[in-house]
Amino acid sequence: MPFTRSSESGSPVVDWSDSGVVALTGRPDGPVLMPPGRAATHARELISVLATATGTSIGLDGARLLGERAAITGLRRGGEVSAGRHCRLLRTADGWAAVSCARPGDSDLIGALVGVNLDGADPWPALTRWAREHPGTELGHRAELLGLAAGPVRTRADSTVPGLPVASDIRPPAATPSPGTASGMTARPVAGLLVVDFSALWAGPLCAHLLGLAGARIVKVETPDRPDGARRGNPEFYALLHHGHESVVLDPEEPGGRRALAALVDAADIVIESSRPRALAGFGLDAARAVARGTSWISITAAGRSSHRVGFGDDIAAAAGLLAHDIGTNTPVFVGDAIADPLTGITAAALAASAPADGSGVLWDLSMTDVVTATLTDEPAARIRRHGDQWIADTEEGPVPVADPTPRAPAGPAPESGADTAGVLGSLRIPVP
Repeated sequence: MPFTRSSESGSPVVDWSDSGVVALTGRPDGPVLMPPGRAATHARELISVLATATGTSIGLDGARLLGERAAITGLRRGGEVSAGRHCRLLRTADGWAAVSCARPGDSDLIGALVGVNLDGADPWPALTRWAREHPGTELGHRAELLGLAAGPVRTRADSTVPGLPVASDIRPPAATPSPGTASGMTARPVAGLLVVDFSALWAGPLCAHLLGLAGARIVKVETPDRPDGARRGNPEFYALLHHGHESVVLDPEEPGGRRALAALVDAADIVIESSRPRALAGFGLDAARAVARGTSWISITAAGRSSHRVGFGDDIAAAAGLLAHDIGTNTPVFVGDAIADPLTGITAAALAASAPADGSGVLWDLSMTDVVTATLTDEPAARIRRHGDQWIADTEEGPVPVADPTPRAPAGPAPESGADTAGVLGSLRIPVP
């Protein structure tokens, strides 16, 4: 008999099975594995929160957003190697660590971490040997000093499960942020609001994309020497997240560009950024000053604004403990594709649809690590079995098939970098530098 899927369930096993993430979890030559926790369910709930708060029909399944980049780019599960193939799980002297080598200079940083001049050589053998002889905390400390995206894997024994990131001066929201439930906060529509997006890669741009679908005006800001690195990636996925947005390029090293950046932030209702605080401070931009004027400021970092850690979606999720367990080898394996990114982007959009009832501003300090950790539970992950040519998860409601990741087609092309600079500044009466 055919198995059917549910698009809205509230059951973690069903939601994981629908999401496409399970198909991306496990070894390439082994069975797919069920992740722990309820991240897929949480993603579905967050999209519902966003739609209710903004009074719009977003028309998306939050769970399936978690795997859509892999669907578009053709990524496959890799076990101890991430689906994107830029991050690895390595044994340490006392456990495991996740290390990313995604940027052009990361091989040199790995060489500095292990004290070896790699000189363009494959960094993984030297790092693998070094990691086995050192504790994960030492690896994490050295990585943070060097600016390398890496960290020890948090085990369930020492794991804490904090609530979601907290807005300044209010109580933590519930596990699923519900606009209006946090002290002094209320739901708000975002149609017509100006969102200035300084973020890059996936989490921040997904937040902007979702707010754009809810009717906000999105202005993406880049600098001449630091364009969004995602522009070098898959063009279809980049277009999916950026179609319908306006692209501005300004040089903060030039007085006119610096003034225009400040004026854009002054005009914004919502600012999204994914930089450490000192980076934007170097542009003359001050989150506290913007919040004091009534801006909602969404800051997305690996471990919070007070931390110096850098990270990407795979190493952050793994270090937070969102890993599946391969019973056959008794080793951890990656869950999905850089799952901390879409989970944080969805969370950020839901939080942006909540603001202080008195019209004042708010700073949302989103630690991607905490966003992931808040989805973990102590319940064991469900088992999956093979039925003919399908992977099946057994639930209380009956057997559920494991879905492949589902792609969305972009509505149109993304704007060329800087294509809208003059038009955006002119519409806001900001002098063009």
